[in-house]
Amino acid sequence: MRPALLFLLSLPAAAATGATTAACTPAWFDAVEARLPTRDGQGHGPDRGSDEWRSAIEFRLGVRGEPTVPPRASEAWCTWIAQRLDAMPEAPAAGGPAFDCALARGRVEETICREPDLASLDRQLSGVYRAALKKAANEHPPQLKATQRGWIKGRNDCWKADDLRQCIVDSYRQRILELQARYRLVPLTGPVFYRCDDAPDSELVVHYLATDPPSLIAERGDTTSLMVRQPSGSGARYQGGNESLWEHQGEATVQWGFGAEAMHCRVAR
Repeated sequence: MRPALLFLLSLPAAAATGATTAACTPAWFDAVEARLPTRDGQGHGPDRGSDEWRSAIEFRLGVRGEPTVPPRASEAWCTWIAQRLDAMPEAPAAGGPAFDCALARGRVEETICREPDLASLDRQLSGVYRAALKKAANEHPPQLKATQRGWIKGRNDCWKADDLRQCIVDSYRQRILELQARYRLVPLTGPVFYRCDDAPDSELVVHYLATDPPSLIAERGDTTSLMVRQPSGSGARYQGGNESLWEHQGEATVQWGFGAEAMHCRVAR
């Protein structure tokens, strides 16, 4: 059995083949797309009915390049595809990632498709991303989709890592936490106001978030930092890109910016 066939969606054959919908119509294209999705987890893909889309459908069926496939621009192509779908009612493989493994490219995506726990992380991220999209509907300028594409590129660069699998795991966990924190998808506590070095213009505003691991978003002036809790002997230590906060009993040591001197901060009363 060709690997692509493991991912067919289990719709009734009539819905996908045109038994109740005329072939090569927009409704028929929609039915085939529902059974053989060509779009990725972020909503990107070819226009339904286009030559690129028809090529993707052939790939999903494992028939691209076969001499018996009619020309893509012909109605005979639609009829031929409908017949193939009628003969192949397989359901999708359970437990796969949110993206289509039949279109997996590169070592990283192939590894995710092969390992159930990595596939589970991909499904989890997909759900978090969809929730973030709802929160980002009025985001100006729109950033979420662009940062997600950048994240995918970074994840796929894990093939360069010494420990490929751990790199993939860390990449997913960090992205899930980042989306949950930045789009407030988990319970949060705050704001907590800290006054640093007794200076009235050096206030730090902190929201603590119930991510896994716990995190916080700190604001100082017009800058913001996402920090993640780190193991520590006492108190709670959080680390961001160039910022850190170590809190204990209402007081905190804060470093704000690369090479900056540590500040002593207290919860404002």
